[in-house]
Amino acid sequence: MTIHWGICSTGRIAETLAAALTSVSDAERTCVSSRTLEKAQTFAEKYGFRRAYGSLEEMLRDEELDVVYIASPMACHYDQAKAAILAGKNVLCEKSVTLNIQQLAELLELARKKRVFFMEAMWMNCRPSFRKAMEWIRSGRIGEVQMVKADFCNRVAYDEKDRLFRPELGGGCLLDLAVYPFTLAEAVFGGRPEQIHSQMHMGKSGVDFDMAAILQYKGGFAAVTAGFDIPCGNNAVIIGSKGSVELGNWFMCTCEATLYDENNAVLERFHEDNLCNGYEYEIVEVNRCLRAGLAESQLVPHTGTIHVMEMMDACRTQWGFQFPQEM
Repeated sequence: MTIHWGICSTGRIAETLAAALTSVSDAERTCVSSRTLEKAQTFAEKYGFRRAYGSLEEMLRDEELDVVYIASPMACHYDQAKAAILAGKNVLCEKSVTLNIQQLAELLELARKKRVFFMEAMWMNCRPSFRKAMEWIRSGRIGEVQMVKADFCNRVAYDEKDRLFRPELGGGCLLDLAVYPFTLAEAVFGGRPEQIHSQMHMGKSGVDFDMAAILQYKGGFAAVTAGFDIPCGNNAVIIGSKGSVELGNWFMCTCEATLYDENNAVLERFHEDNLCNGYEYEIVEVNRCLRAGLAESQLVPHTGTIHVMEMMDACRTQWGFQFPQEM
């Protein structure tokens, strides 16, 4: 069964997924939409899509289309995902999936009513190295989990036109970067933290340029750092009573995971090269779910997406920070 894919938006992340689609045999590059037909046509020609549209509304009328990948800035996700769901299309939506929990809850309820598949594009969860790390942890190889330490800092030169620095587009490091370590903590501890303590540095454009948080769980905690101008190693380590798991350069969803004992001796290393650029694994997972008639993925479950959005909302509440759309 071939799955017919459409992409909404033609930016950098859309190009990454489009390249990955070329490596998945049962994924058909069917159509693409952009704000102008010219942009869509250029993208379609470059990546081998059969049809191009000058708007999402036009693309959603394509009867062959099975699933829409939404690759636009964060502030656009809610309206575009809602339009796709109402059109009866399955949705893979880039992270962070919405601006807040209210928007997410509405989309999930609408997807349930329309009986369509919905998944946040958390490619990390679909990677073999991440799945192996979770297998080690859940099987008790490191004992009781005590701590997660994860950083995601990506130096970005300030540009007032860049979506990352524009509040009206859902900018800031929380939704763009911290969503990764929050997702890791949620996956490891399996739910909401009991307490969250967070701080942020507000940049000159009025969004969070840097942030840090402690997530307190029963029996353990997670320490998270993210930012546009803080240098750090971008490593993740999960520490337990009998050992630890390390994901080096983990925000790029490295191909490797390493298991250590309590004396920091290596017990096992896992490595699996990408078939393309790493995004192919989430494509394969979406295709698997659609063929099986599933409403959600076990690798990126709705509950996990909900918990992470609640964490990020809690941080912004502590900061007194709202996006213009929420005011």
